[in-house]
Amino acid sequence: MANPVVWFEVIGKDGNALRSFYADMFGWSYDQPEGMDYGMVNPKETGIGGGIGTGPEGAPPYQTFYVGVDDVEAALQQAESLGGSRTMGPMDIPMGGTIGLFTDPEGHLIGVVAGFGDQPG
Repeated sequence: MANPVVWFEVIGKDGNALRSFYADMFGWSYDQPEGMDYGMVNPKETGIGGGIGTGPEGAPPYQTFYVGVDDVEAALQQAESLGGSRTMGPMDIPMGGTIGLFTDPEGHLIGVVAGFGDQPG
């Protein structure tokens, strides 16, 4: 099987407002880790799991999806070899696993994740 899409993210300037918007729009509810401005949506509600939160000060808002891989560094190197550009990572995440972000040759932001739950890695 090809690498599956396993997570999505919507990051902006006001995580509370974004979570409220998507809760009202789609009926989503969130689990929010203590001390984080990041709400996680249950995949039973959305089809795949995801998170909505506030990004770092000065960072532009974005939305992306994450593809499960066995090795984040190898995936980022492959993206670079194919004309993409690494934008972050590998980085360990508090919920377990490792993530990375890259842009494809047209500038679309895509994530890769390993070792998250029962996903690859």
